[in-house]
Amino acid sequence: MRNKAAQSKAWATVQIARHPERPQFLDYVGEIFTEFDALHGDRVFGDDGAMIGGLARFNGQPVMVIGQHRGRSTREKLQHNFGMCNPEGYRKSQRLMDMAERFKLPVFTFIDTMGAYPGVGAEERGQAEAIASNLARLSALKVPVIATVLGEGGSGGALGIGVADRVIMLSHSIYSVISPEGCASILWKTAEKAEQASEALALTADRLKKIGIVEYVVDEGAGAHLHPEQVMQSLKTVLQESLEELQTMDADERCEARYQRLMKFGSDNPGLAS
Repeated sequence: MRNKAAQSKAWATVQIARHPERPQFLDYVGEIFTEFDALHGDRVFGDDGAMIGGLARFNGQPVMVIGQHRGRSTREKLQHNFGMCNPEGYRKSQRLMDMAERFKLPVFTFIDTMGAYPGVGAEERGQAEAIASNLARLSALKVPVIATVLGEGGSGGALGIGVADRVIMLSHSIYSVISPEGCASILWKTAEKAEQASEALALTADRLKKIGIVEYVVDEGAGAHLHPEQVMQSLKTVLQESLEELQTMDADERCEARYQRLMKFGSDNPGLAS
């Protein structure tokens, strides 16, 4: 276990990732992309406000953009279900991925969720199956896929749009299998140990880059909410560089590289013990 200062730093990152003024998905879409045209519905049950996606242009190139949006006001948070997707959200995103594959459009996904919605209705409509189907579809896409963690990346709710050729994190975002509070409740039977759990989870961008879970970390200074335009432009540059790198690769070569990227994850990774 690391020292107290390191634990406090990890917990401070959690607080910044959850800052109420932190830019959200639609803020980034408006700054980085042009001509965004949202597409709705999963063609099975309904439209999920937590998952937003559609066609856009990135530096003039047609692309597919998909992301989780939380909302700010109480009304917006309810409209977007606090960024927690139902199965129809994941099925909508898969429909858009299929469209991107058909028309050979690069896919950009943006992660910002506490996790998938755990309600009874979501489970009845096949939450786990919807996420699993997304994982399989993302693994097989021939087009480039770039995922970015904007704030919180929680559990399978985040991973449902997180399988990609390149994964980018903002420096004060977090990405983990469970929330610090949830982890603490399991390990120590109290959420009051969340600060300690945040360090144990290795959920910060710098540690995840060290162990190879993410490829790029975008510096946001003291927080993206303080200088949003600067952070968005920095992210746009990294997205452009990543896309150019991936587009030089043959589709089969890209898929094989994505597969190898996923297969290298595991307990034999020496960085996991650090």
